This record gives sequence, structure tokens and C-alpha cells, in this order.
Amino acid sequence: MSFRPPQSLRQPFSVESGFNVLEYELMAERANSLGRHGRKVESALHELKAWNPERQGDGARERLLNEASDAVWALFVQREICGLRNSRDVIQRYGIPDEVLARLGSTRR
Repeated sequence: MSFRPPQSLRQPFSVESGFNVLEYELMAERANSLGRHGRKVESALHELKAWNPERQGDGARERLLNEASDAVWALFVQREICGLRNSRDVIQRYGIPDEVLARLGSTRR
């Protein structure tokens, strides 16, 4: 004779339930999204640092600053959605310049 615990003692969200599978998929998508946004920030900041005043005009620098600030803003929003509220570590890790940070959240005409 086998013993089975009463249903009232079983955990409602066991490993076999669909809830854990869905939660796992959501966490994987959050991590993937953070990675994509991080790569966009790295690319935008690399292009901004590669700007050369002799080859490109001031209009190109303005465009690069806007693209970098948009990418950083999107990363910060995605991090907040994931529950990561402190952005100081991101600013330090990516080396985000102050001129990019000053443009975060601003709208352009």
C-alpha cells in the first residue's frame, strides 16, 4: 500500500504545474530583454566615443547623443520593470557620460 499526502498539504504551485513553467519563461524573457538593451547601450556609447570632429559635424554628434540617451533611457525603464531600481551600477559599468545622463527622458522636437 502506498501513502499519498492529503491534497490540502500539497503545494499549489509544484514543479509540474504550468505556473512555474510560465514564470520561468517570463524570467528568461526579462533577462533576454535586459541583454538586448545593454548591447544597444554599448553600441550607442561606442559610436559616440568614436565621433571625430574632423570627419563628422556637430549635427552628427547631436544625433549620436540623442541615440545614446534613448538607448540608456530604454535600459533604465526595462531595469525598473524587472524590479532593479538602482542605476548607479549601470552608469558605472557602461561608463555613461554626464552629457548623455543629462538628456534622459527629455523630448526633442
